[in-house]
Amino acid sequence: MNKAINGRGARSNASGRYEADRREAWDDGWTDQDEAAPPLRTTLSPEHARTIIARNTSPDVGFDRSINPYKGCEHGCIYCYARPSHAWMGLSPGLDFESRIFFKPHAARLLEQELSKPRYVCRRIHIGGNTDPYQPVERETKSTRSILEVMQRFKQPFSIITKSVLIARDADILGDMGRQGLASAFVSITTLDRKLARAMEPRASTPAKRLEAISRLAEAGCPVGVGFAPVIPGLNDHELEAVLEAAQKAGATSAMYVTLRLPLEIKDLFREWLADARPDRAARVMSLIRQTRGGKDYDPDWSQRMKGTGPVAELIAARFKAAVKRYGLDGPRHTLDVTQFRIPADARPQLDLFDLAS
Repeated sequence: MNKAINGRGARSNASGRYEADRREAWDDGWTDQDEAAPPLRTTLSPEHARTIIARNTSPDVGFDRSINPYKGCEHGCIYCYARPSHAWMGLSPGLDFESRIFFKPHAARLLEQELSKPRYVCRRIHIGGNTDPYQPVERETKSTRSILEVMQRFKQPFSIITKSVLIARDADILGDMGRQGLASAFVSITTLDRKLARAMEPRASTPAKRLEAISRLAEAGCPVGVGFAPVIPGLNDHELEAVLEAAQKAGATSAMYVTLRLPLEIKDLFREWLADARPDRAARVMSLIRQTRGGKDYDPDWSQRMKGTGPVAELIAARFKAAVKRYGLDGPRHTLDVTQFRIPADARPQLDLFDLAS
């Protein structure tokens, strides 16, 4: 069993699926079993991208364009569906994903350039569709903040999701645009149990701080919802109603949920974490997960991958439906206004000054 590293979710750093060589930790018998693993430092590297808006055609995602200011996520959530994306860069979806973070230093410039194109058609842009846009390092880089400032200037509608209280820093922009029908936010809360959150999401904001973020955004005028995601049967599913009630009291007006999915490398990382962090219930949790996936660890079928199938998934869906109705979180979704989009007069001259290739 690999040892937990303080502040990290993954227990290992096995090679990604595209690497020619395989690496795995190996115990030679000399390691003191009680010895704490050494600290793992986070590195931040620039990614010189040519575009900033990503597009997808997934029928179950809910948006066709998104912006991800960062790759990798220091929050270290063991269940994160974005982990396998690090394999594309020859890195591990395990500890590499949590400690090797990439950001786009020209994010705001790239966004101005794309929004200013004559053929650009305004539609909602989702921020944070892959990894969290409020990484701890966002305090210094302000990459996400710069993107929101461009959105505000262009009156470009957007939605954003996070599990960080740092989003409250940008309540001035989110509140202003929210009142104009141009922005909405979701805050993900998977548990109210501080101990479980610490083990499962080691560097994300505490549950109490996430509720604070909901409150501050709501007070600023931004429509805000709560995401109970992922629902992990046998681990946090019993908290569904409590999380929705707490979020509603904090100011949330809508809610969503996603059942845990374990594609590619995530299934092994999650199993490893579960056996170490919750050995008493590991077998039970995996059994319940398979019951939502037709007897498998994961079923990628578009029609059911977000919610799952079978009696366990159906019970979760029924409980969620009853809870959102009970707490008034089942109102119509906030529709963002695309008609206000405009290219500001100063955008074109500024863009002409930028040499993004340099």
